[in-house]
Amino acid sequence: METQKHKQIIVKQIVVLGTGGTIAGKSSSATDNVDYVASEVGVATLLEAIPSLTDTLGIAGQASYAGCELVCEQVAQVDSKDMTFEVWQRLLERCMHWLAQPQVQGIVITHGTDTLEETAFFLHSVLEAKKPVVLTCAMRPSTAVAPDGPQNLLDSLAVASSDQIKAVVAVCASTIHSAVAVQKVHNYRLDAFSSGDAGALGYVKEGKLVIYRKYESNMPIADVNVAYAAINNKANLNQLPRVEIVLNHSGAAGDGVQALLAQRTAATVNILRGIVVAATGNGTISQELERALQAAEAAGVVVWRSSRCAFGALVGKADAQFGDSGGLTPVKARIALMLHLALK
Repeated sequence: METQKHKQIIVKQIVVLGTGGTIAGKSSSATDNVDYVASEVGVATLLEAIPSLTDTLGIAGQASYAGCELVCEQVAQVDSKDMTFEVWQRLLERCMHWLAQPQVQGIVITHGTDTLEETAFFLHSVLEAKKPVVLTCAMRPSTAVAPDGPQNLLDSLAVASSDQIKAVVAVCASTIHSAVAVQKVHNYRLDAFSSGDAGALGYVKEGKLVIYRKYESNMPIADVNVAYAAINNKANLNQLPRVEIVLNHSGAAGDGVQALLAQRTAATVNILRGIVVAATGNGTISQELERALQAAEAAGVVVWRSSRCAFGALVGKADAQFGDSGGLTPVKARIALMLHLALK
């Protein structure tokens, strides 16, 4: 008798990785959106607080969205102002693990707003995301009268469940931002992020994606295996090569750079390898600061030029000193230079 073969049904999953932030914050008063403690609520609890997810249960009682089961994992529980390379390392490892699982449709990462753009750019740079990896956040704690976290989570799940975007993106206030362009531009508004001149990728409207432009290439800065190996090699130091940011401003002197060089001379570990200068305007730097940066380069420190302006990439000059950040903001240029130096 011929044995009947049954196809195994693969249940699609969306993995939600928690790292803390305001979205997981708690305040003593529901009307207080400022004086709260971040990173108090676990990611599973955040999802349980959204009725539309718990009312529709998948297989084995798992909460679901768009036919995908939700899998929760707490990677870290930190205020994002305290984000560290150690957390980045764990987050990268978990993203790589889950993206390799055939049943996983996409990943959502809950994160604080303060350094979300840095984590997003880091993951974009080292992760070959062939599925959606969505960072989301909140500007109000979970205990607020009208918290924004639940809607941001729902919008992020809509992006993660879709095949329209296969890259690292950020979702806040129903707006989809690329990891390359996103930056926090407001300290209080619910719509706190902007994509600058590039513009948003699109929007989430009632659970449906409306896409207006293509996202930047999701290919990493270098081969992902090489990048990951370089990062692992630094794991014992708990950091990538040290890169600092200095700011040009009225009366900017070179004292800060000189102090960094003095530390570099005395250091045996965590040696300064690079400096990103957040220059004024189209990359202008005061004469005194420029001289100090030239001395840093002569001492073997790699110097890249960026702009402190919120929007606009540098328009390069043929005789420009120092490396060009390629249109990245100072904080993203720092990450790019760290990875560049790690891979050398």
